[in-house]
Amino acid sequence: MSQKGVARLVCLDMDRVLVDHLSTWQFVYDNLGISNDESFELYNQGLLDEWDWIKLDIALIKESRLPDQTPISDSDLRASMEGMPMMKNWKPFIQGLLDNGYHVAIVSGGLQQTARDIAAQFPSDNLWMRRWGGIDPHTAQRFADGNDTRLHVFTNGWLLGKQMEDGNYELDDFGRYQVQMDGKGSVVQMLQRRLGVSKENTASVGDSAGDIAMFEESGYPICFNPWDDRPKAHASIVIEEKDLLPVGQLIEAYFNSVSSPS
Repeated sequence: MSQKGVARLVCLDMDRVLVDHLSTWQFVYDNLGISNDESFELYNQGLLDEWDWIKLDIALIKESRLPDQTPISDSDLRASMEGMPMMKNWKPFIQGLLDNGYHVAIVSGGLQQTARDIAAQFPSDNLWMRRWGGIDPHTAQRFADGNDTRLHVFTNGWLLGKQMEDGNYELDDFGRYQVQMDGKGSVVQMLQRRLGVSKENTASVGDSAGDIAMFEESGYPICFNPWDDRPKAHASIVIEEKDLLPVGQLIEAYFNSVSSPS
């Protein structure tokens, strides 16, 4: 609950918002020395849906290892995400939202592990448990002393396959697909229903056309570090500066101006 006793929700895109990089997927591809240009082009031509696109990209990652090499593992992919560049003031921004009593959710087509790593920086007082929008036990143990996160996380990525002799896990052939490219609005609606938050008491921060559906379910949509002009017309305000602290101040000012849920 917020300071006024009204439930409020802030939904955040990740790539180019919390992460200062074009794409968390691309960051991994670059570290592995591979390119998904072929599947990306097929998707843009309408010859590939998002579910099959993720499966192709998982196959591409798995094929980055030669047949005589050890299969790429969950641990290898986690390591390939080390050093992910983060947006200026991302941590105090999220902490400020939580300190104000807002619910905070990451809603992104980006890679799940970066989102989980971010979320685990804000542990709750409760021990980790499997829940809708939660994180995995490995990340909870690594970053949050085994506790759950205060955030809600909805992203895409990989799933674990069979366990290897060294105790690590191979990648499954099927990916994790929670967030459709143009389906973020449905995730926001589900969060609103479960948390008891109205559209008026929802703010969102995104950068691209993929965030328009999320903007449409928010009383205060913010276009931050815009990828192009398409999302700008759907936002209440456009922020070109790559610093999240002013965004937190704007969200607080907006919620303070909303006297009651609609």
